Amino acid sequence: PPHFPLPMPLFNTVTIRTPESVELEFVLAGVGSRAVALTLDYLCLGMGLTGLALAYSFLLVRLLAVDTVLSIPSETMQLWVTAIAALLAFFLYIGYFALFETWWYGQTPGKRYAKIRVIRDDGQPERLPQATLRSLLRPIDDVLFIGFFCILLSKTEKRVGDWLAGTLVVQTDPVTAGTIQVPERSQAIGKDLLELVNMNRLSPDDFATVREFLQRRQAMSSKAKTLVSDQLARRFKDQLGLETLPTEMTTDTFLEALYHAYQESR
Repeated sequence: PPHFPLPMPLFNTVTIRTPESVELEFVLAGVGSRAVALTLDYLCLGMGLTGLALAYSFLLVRLLAVDTVLSIPSETMQLWVTAIAALLAFFLYIGYFALFETWWYGQTPGKRYAKIRVIRDDGQPERLPQATLRSLLRPIDDVLFIGFFCILLSKTEKRVGDWLAGTLVVQTDPVTAGTIQVPERSQAIGKDLLELVNMNRLSPDDFATVREFLQRRQAMSSKAKTLVSDQLARRFKDQLGLETLPTEMTTDTFLEALYHAYQESR
């Protein structure tokens, strides 16, 4: 019978070994999804910059109608208002991407719509230093479509900002797209944990690690799931200084309770 070659995969994938020595496979976002996300983000950003421009124009018109403001010449005030408006525009441009990606675990409104997000090269969630560096380098990627060609020609689909920040843009699979359902028993144990330990001992990165496991565990093999669950439970039990637990439970239940307790503490 004739032999037909297997079709090429529609999306590139990357395999990352976590600190727990478990390999996780991520689907790279692709230039199409990233273009959709960037277009929506620029629309949102454009509305913010338009509002800033309108406020600047209003103040400038008012200043042109007077000679002095608080004994300061109007021309001097115009220069100050222009400088402040330029700084605000710069911080709005940088801050939009940096703050959203930090608060929303690698997502902006555009990325959330396109179902993609930014992670670090080690599979951990993106934090403020990486998000800020990516945002600062975005103008370089946008000039002459440098970022577009880098994504197309790179095996890991990275733009300049991704190379220097050590990040990847991946798709959020159906498992991670949904919310985490915490059973009532785990919620009750979580409330007990709040009385036993100081949840401030857990950093946002720690919480993100627990969240990532709970979201992806259904897609993991039974062996990998047990290994990661045991290692995470042992690690956070020691980190919180818990000598004994409120009741007997599985490691999965402990992590669910920890997830719920951390959210309640915030």
